[in-house]
Amino acid sequence: MALSEDDVRGIADYARIALEGDELTEMCAYLNDAVTMLEPVLAYNLPDIDPTFHPIGSLSNVMRDDIPDTERALGIEAALGNAGSARDRSFRVPSILGEEE
Repeated sequence: MALSEDDVRGIADYARIALEGDELTEMCAYLNDAVTMLEPVLAYNLPDIDPTFHPIGSLSNVMRDDIPDTERALGIEAALGNAGSARDRSFRVPSILGEEE
């Protein structure tokens, strides 16, 4: 299955990559080489194997419960102790939008 320059141009547009002239030709050759290297995988006859669409399979939540660790918890005073500026139990940082209070 060879990719045409139109195919590669469509992929590049989808990925928002500007390819022009020689770049398009080089990328077309590169992607066709990649596809050629993967063709032996199609030779395997594995009718009893379900395709894996995600590396963790059917797991829906692999995160642990968010439970506070009271032994390692840092108090508000200690957390804000070295802050350059603090107000109402929060760090104060300069505005990135240039707006001042």
